[in-house]
Amino acid sequence: MENSNREQWSQDFLLNKLEQAKVHFERTIDSKHTEFDDLYPYMIEHPQFFWYKRYVAWSELLTIVKLCEELGIPWTERFATHQSEYVNNRVMSSKVLDYWYETNDTREHVG
Repeated sequence: MENSNREQWSQDFLLNKLEQAKVHFERTIDSKHTEFDDLYPYMIEHPQFFWYKRYVAWSELLTIVKLCEELGIPWTERFATHQSEYVNNRVMSSKVLDYWYETNDTREHVG
């Protein structure tokens, strides 16, 4: 495989993983089912674990963003400006959870 093809494949692969991580995190915000629920089904019975589930998804998102940054792959255009700022700040707070979807055009939550 030619170097430029390999680099494009790697970039496409990481951006796909970034999109998956973003959707995973958004599903946790919306309290939707994720693969985490399949791994730890007993957590569904304990609401206090919703924060842990969100933390795991947030950590996954930050890890992929870090890889994109280290490899020079632009990632911010996949997010609204305020979402990119939240990710750059790296701290998942109630503000992130409350205002993640806040935009000028009313974006629908993940279905």
